[in-house]
Amino acid sequence: MKYKFEIKDMLPIGVTLVVVGLVLAFGLEILGDVQADMTSNSAEYNATGDAITGVGKLPEKLPLIATVLVAVIIIGILVRFFTVR
Repeated sequence: MKYKFEIKDMLPIGVTLVVVGLVLAFGLEILGDVQADMTSNSAEYNATGDAITGVGKLPEKLPLIATVLVAVIIIGILVRFFTVR
């Protein structure tokens, strides 16, 4: 089964990336609030600090992911255009 790439496929990808960015931002805010309520240098405090560090790296990769997805769709459209002729 072949999938057809079309320009309209970019809108759901864009919306998904925006939603992922918002979820990550709110998740980091919640983790920060949870960590603020804990005793400093406890195991729980350190665990939430590690979680904040790990989750904080994901938003840095969103521009790269978006670029790759857009490139894949454009390349797919071009390949389909030139092979259908």
